[in-house]
Amino acid sequence: MNDERIELTEKQKKARRSRSIAIGLALGALVVVFYVVTFIKGAAVMNRPM
Repeated sequence: MNDERIELTEKQKKARRSRSIAIGLALGALVVVFYVVTFIKGAAVMNRPM
């Protein structure tokens, strides 16, 4: 196997970290939105006609 690796520059590492943080925050915000919507609508879900 070929053990050559690509070394990232500091600028690339910083960009990757910033991107990862942005994705994590976006996912966290989506979880919070789903939780809030579920909490608000969840109590009335059984009151609908079958």
